[in-house]
Amino acid sequence: MLVDSHCHLEYKGLVEEQAAVLDRARAAGVKTFLNISTKRSEWGQVVGTAEREPDVYASVGIHPHHADDHQDLTHAELREATDNPRVIGIGETGLDYYYEHSDRAAQQRLFRLHIAVAREVQLPVIIHTRDAEDDTLAILEDELGKGGFPALIHCFTASAQFGEKVLALGLSISISGIVTFKNARDLQAVAKTVPGDRLLVETDSPFLAPVPHRGKPCEPGFVRDTAAFLAELRGESLDHLAETTTRNFHALFAKAAA
Repeated sequence: MLVDSHCHLEYKGLVEEQAAVLDRARAAGVKTFLNISTKRSEWGQVVGTAEREPDVYASVGIHPHHADDHQDLTHAELREATDNPRVIGIGETGLDYYYEHSDRAAQQRLFRLHIAVAREVQLPVIIHTRDAEDDTLAILEDELGKGGFPALIHCFTASAQFGEKVLALGLSISISGIVTFKNARDLQAVAKTVPGDRLLVETDSPFLAPVPHRGKPCEPGFVRDTAAFLAELRGESLDHLAETTTRNFHALFAKAAA
């Protein structure tokens, strides 16, 4: 039994045949899905899918790419959106200085707003970070000083040093299909060493299809290929890694377990 801890079921490439996509994933052994939102206009659709499908859960949040367009988002609005029983996480949020589709200050303000709500409701913050390790760490350290909150780095591709620091702060790390790529040696080295109780797996579908599906739209069912590769990399059986990552998901996203 596997969990896809991060997928975008409303995105082009999946939404057109969403029911079939989910059925294929279930047949591959994926029993739980976390459907991630990236902007306010998606919240209704993302939550609606989770309300319709009993094994799908939802997040609410603003991706850093869309920060400029969401400077009017309030703490109260995001807090209210988390009240839905199918919403189990906040995000994805964070910092992306690679594309810089939004102003850095705007990204940072919204990142802190998501954290403040997460601290209040104790739902995990789903963090996207790219080319922004120093600022991501600085914000996490500062905000943790104000009070604890659960969090994970999704689709981890950062440095080993960043990984060590976020693990020391108590965060979890989610590994995507990137780990199967031939040029992902640094990520593979990190993935070997993530403590077993802090490890999750994801697809980030419809992006980043793992080997042997490169060039195709990624589907949640492909998390099995990522998990199989990761298990071999870590010297574990697929069953053991599936059991561990599923347990970790429900420990972190405790609202789903409840």
